Amino acid sequence: MSQRNLRKALATSALALAFAGAASAQDFNEAPPNDPNQSPAFEGQTRAPVIADDIALSKDVFAGGLVNPWGMDQLPDGSWLVTERPGRLRHVGADGTLSEPITGIPEVDSRGQGGLLDVTVADDFDSTRRIWFSFAEPRGGETNATAVGTGILSEDNTALSDVEVIFQQQPAWESTLHFGSRLVFAPDGALFVTTGERSLPEPRELSQDVTTHLGKVIRITPEGGAADGNPAIEGGLPEIWSYGHRNLQGATIGPDGELWTIEHGPRGGDELNRPEAGLNYGWPVITYGINYSGEAINTGITAQEGMEQPLYFWDPSIATSNMVFYEGDLFPDWQNSLLIGSLAGQSLVRLTLDGTAVTGEARYFAGEGRIRDVDVGADGAIYLLIDAEDGQMLRVTPAE
Repeated sequence: MSQRNLRKALATSALALAFAGAASAQDFNEAPPNDPNQSPAFEGQTRAPVIADDIALSKDVFAGGLVNPWGMDQLPDGSWLVTERPGRLRHVGADGTLSEPITGIPEVDSRGQGGLLDVTVADDFDSTRRIWFSFAEPRGGETNATAVGTGILSEDNTALSDVEVIFQQQPAWESTLHFGSRLVFAPDGALFVTTGERSLPEPRELSQDVTTHLGKVIRITPEGGAADGNPAIEGGLPEIWSYGHRNLQGATIGPDGELWTIEHGPRGGDELNRPEAGLNYGWPVITYGINYSGEAINTGITAQEGMEQPLYFWDPSIATSNMVFYEGDLFPDWQNSLLIGSLAGQSLVRLTLDGTAVTGEARYFAGEGRIRDVDVGADGAIYLLIDAEDGQMLRVTPAE
């Protein structure tokens, strides 16, 4: 290739990279809903105005060689812990160097949607070296369930010791679907754990059963007991915070100090919620989604007394994953925007809010891969996990 053509090719490549992240000019709200007979409960509950965003983004591979990465959290020194669904925990250096698997992780059931899932650290990591992780735990036969473990990470980041399972979802089920599994520490030190309802027709009804952990937000102490301040739900387990959820694959603490969650719907009906103590969020009695077969769920009702409405929902589904509020310095115009990973939509979604009301939506990197997790680093950059057998950890910054 001539030097002139080489320069032209490089310029074209750089331009494509710079504009790859810009919000698509196409109005994604034009896609028809799965059920045209359903109506939102209030204005702005779905299909928020498309944000007129001409920002150019730069996307770099921060770490490669990951196999179906699922969760990540940054350590105080700027390095990261990243989970891989097959059951491996990795340390990723501040320079992107990928470690060998960290030893000490318990056996996981990696069939279907199972495996080693989320990971988190508390504010006192520097002094304790303690981490928490969620996983699909084998329970005998073909059954399994969501579990949470904790352990001490060695100073050289190669091994976990004193590993203990502190939470076990009950009942176990013979299913490889819907484990939930996001872990979020609240400002008061309590640990929120999200669970799924295992997808199948029989267990999904247990989302409404407060004597089980299926389809719930759980709030426990770092040691695993029910946290003080949990709601007294009549006949319910003391660790339950809220119920009536489907598959909570996203959770974060907002600028308001409260828990926000993203709930993966069926065909349509992905939900944004801000779960409050003791409240019922409706699944599978009410939903803005339909069965994958195309049939209505529970006659297609979307509202019922005593059940909460989502703050926002998507129809068609974008297959939401995890989320985080942006509070860094690199994107000053994005302060307090909610950043959401999309699996089926293969994009990074940004929502603007006024309090709890969604006022706008933008999407970036369409078709770049299944974004399983999204986080904001101490450097203000946005980090993404691409869920694939040849998965990657990406670093997103404003294009220069």
